[in-house]
Amino acid sequence: MSVLKKLAGETALYGISSIVGRFVYFLLVPLHTYIFDKPESLADNNELFIYATLFNIIYTYGMETTFFRFGTTLKTRQHYYNIILTSVIVSSVVMSGLLIIFAEPLINLLGYPGKQRLIVWLAMIIAIDACVAIPFARLRMENKAKRFVKIRLINIGINVFLNLFYLGFCRAVSSGKMFPELAEYVSYIYNPTIGADYIIWANFIANLYLIWALRKELIGFKFSINWQAFKPLWQYGFPILIMGLAGNINQIADRLMFRHLLPEGFYPGQSVDDAFGIYTSCYKLAILMAIVTQAFRYAADPFFFSKTEDKNAPPVFAQVMKWFIIAGCFLWVCIGVNLEVFGLILGENYRSGLVAVPILLFANLLVGIYWNLSVWFKLTDKTYYAVRITFIGMMCSIILNLLLIPKIGYVGSAISFTISSMVMVVICYQWGQKHFPVPYQVKSALFYIGTAGILILTDTYVSFTSYIVSVIFSISLCLIFSLTVYLREVYSKRILTINTDQNK
Repeated sequence: MSVLKKLAGETALYGISSIVGRFVYFLLVPLHTYIFDKPESLADNNELFIYATLFNIIYTYGMETTFFRFGTTLKTRQHYYNIILTSVIVSSVVMSGLLIIFAEPLINLLGYPGKQRLIVWLAMIIAIDACVAIPFARLRMENKAKRFVKIRLINIGINVFLNLFYLGFCRAVSSGKMFPELAEYVSYIYNPTIGADYIIWANFIANLYLIWALRKELIGFKFSINWQAFKPLWQYGFPILIMGLAGNINQIADRLMFRHLLPEGFYPGQSVDDAFGIYTSCYKLAILMAIVTQAFRYAADPFFFSKTEDKNAPPVFAQVMKWFIIAGCFLWVCIGVNLEVFGLILGENYRSGLVAVPILLFANLLVGIYWNLSVWFKLTDKTYYAVRITFIGMMCSIILNLLLIPKIGYVGSAISFTISSMVMVVICYQWGQKHFPVPYQVKSALFYIGTAGILILTDTYVSFTSYIVSVIFSISLCLIFSLTVYLREVYSKRILTINTDQNK
């Protein structure tokens, strides 16, 4: 249990940069959705950020996980650090250079003529993200969570400040709503025609800080190009790249395809771009589950790899899975039964997509469960199985989106993501038990997932005329889930312990 407490503590610490930091980002959601009250205004930005997540996978091509696998010992850490970071820097410069050179034809192909600046900014953002991923991985490897969190929080703070500065202060001054006497000076740094594109610009400036902040991690770094040494790293990382691409496509296929598959006029009074802006903005509520998964992953990656030679690891992994599911289900319930409250984060014109949020939360919980299950092919160096699993999930996602988006819109996208994630979980579990048996508590997992689902459905179909009564009812459902966990996991074990002691 002490090992689990340590993992939970590190997850919480990393969660400060992910959960608390992203929560601050949520303060920007009302800024964006209230200022740009037409959902189509955010459609271009949202779509480009979706493509950026795909490019992030390509730019790092599995080298982050590869560093964890090969850099576990102090003797070899610097050697592999030099080789991996050199590779990522060189490839990032080449790929971003090509994106910048072909920015104009690419932006025309996407249908945003005249906005090639977005390609240039995103190309540099992605390159910086890829290059700093390895120094960040080193911080995690060396258990420097506090430094990791500090840098991430400052990065987030700069991004948030710039969003508020450009879209709040400068926009208000430029339009004459406040301090009109400053309009002339603001005009030197703010162009009203750029509008929502300042969201990407703020991200770029904030990322520049990361290069300076991680300068200590570059001390001792030397460019090292050695194909013979890099070859086994590539062989290990390539399946992870393919897995990452397929898995990422599985997660973003709904948003990549939505704009192209939804029939015009499907939602009365909304264009396709409006509907896309609504769905992607509502998705940001569901991303809370992904944030928890990410925080867990930051702590769990080095933890799992540290157990490579430990024969007693499987029962520990099972306990980790159980408590991850409990925590994830609790979050699912808390948001799922309080959609009206969380919906206030969004501008009024964006709330019609809230119906998809509980489904998307569950889908992201399944992604977290899959991440837990994936430990077997990482520790056994059988990452080629990951390629098969993620390709199956990707194909399920694509096919289901093709079938469901034209028929049921937002909900079809959410259901497609959920089913494809569920398929991946089931396959990964079955194959994992053959190659690296772990005594996962399947009945416990199904019990908590089922209980959470029932509570959310109950809140959906039970309505009250009084808002106060409705809020009290929603809070009661959260308490019921908490009490269920307590009775099943804590109280029942105490009774069992007491009975065992009495029998002795």
